[in-house]
Amino acid sequence: MLVANREGRQLFSSVTSDTAGLPLRNNREIVEKVFATKRPQYSNLFIGAVKKQLIVTVEVPVIRDGEILYDISFSPPIEIFRAIIEKQRPSPDWTISIFDGNGISFARIPNPQETIGKRASPSLYTEMFRKPEATLQTVSLEGVPLITAFARSSLTGWTVAAGIAESSLVGPLWRNLAMTSVIGGILLLTGLAFAVRMATTIARGEMLHDLLIEELNHRVKNTLAILQSIAAQTFRSASKAEREKFEGRLGALAEAHNLLSKEKWQGSELQDVVGRVLQPYLLNNPERARMFGPRIPLSPRIAVVLSMIVHEMATNAAKYGALSNDSGTVALDWEVITENAKPKLRMIWSEAGGPPVVAPVQRGFGSRLIERSARDQLDGEATVDFLPRGVVYTVICSLEDKS
Repeated sequence: MLVANREGRQLFSSVTSDTAGLPLRNNREIVEKVFATKRPQYSNLFIGAVKKQLIVTVEVPVIRDGEILYDISFSPPIEIFRAIIEKQRPSPDWTISIFDGNGISFARIPNPQETIGKRASPSLYTEMFRKPEATLQTVSLEGVPLITAFARSSLTGWTVAAGIAESSLVGPLWRNLAMTSVIGGILLLTGLAFAVRMATTIARGEMLHDLLIEELNHRVKNTLAILQSIAAQTFRSASKAEREKFEGRLGALAEAHNLLSKEKWQGSELQDVVGRVLQPYLLNNPERARMFGPRIPLSPRIAVVLSMIVHEMATNAAKYGALSNDSGTVALDWEVITENAKPKLRMIWSEAGGPPVVAPVQRGFGSRLIERSARDQLDGEATVDFLPRGVVYTVICSLEDKS
């Protein structure tokens, strides 16, 4: 982090205590833009005057009595963006990149070191400046034919591109779903990474935090809209029940997003998450569902995953279980337990008063989603017991967000 005046002279740098020997800012243009606009700015890739290496920066004006006194510059380690990409990469068949406003790569998987500072491949570079987002056929810098989707942030001017090798494609539906999920996830995590880092590094970073949250909300809503459109086109010839299943899951995602947006992505309470999911099923008779447990704050990621799990439980209850008639009831209880000196959530969904319980011969997608979400996303487990009085789901998961 450094502080500079209007002329680009550095008054402070966290890299060195020798303030007298600090050089002028290398990227004078962005300093001038901060003073001209009085708003945060995001740089393209350039060589830092102090670090002597390629960096990108976030520039925040320091304002007093309506006048800008200084420009505070923060250069997050490039490794942060590489780590985000690595976590979002579904498999080695994917090529994922983040480009600056000039189409220059500053984070990429694969070959991050060899490609930093390089321009996007010609087939992608041309289209990046014609429209803010698109899906097209490209050829990677390594010469691999890809199907690529990209989206440019209206806030930062940076572009995220995700491409999968054509030879790996199984079907157009999963291709599009995977692309939108990966790009949305990277933009989401990039926004959160900046918001957290800036909020803790710069005491008066609320302005940038709010801008990042606005960008995050905009991007996630766009992603959900794209998924909705893909679903409508793909399931055009499918049955109404199949369409409703998919749209219901998207709706659960949207409700979780709306709740997190309300809290500026700081997380939310478990009871609020559960209440949002169950609300449509309880409009006529709220007494049919009982919720009991302590106040448990959830991170954004855990809140989203748990909302999807509870949605699947409620959907199954509405179709086959206690919520499929007029008299059945559901009880959802939760508590915090300790395993290996770490806190975990134990949540039990119990049904009563529904139709006679019959264990299915084959597990459906919803049951598999519950089990896999608990295991893979929450470092826990989910079990289901088909008891005579009603179905019982038990979910045990970590409350520590390792992402």
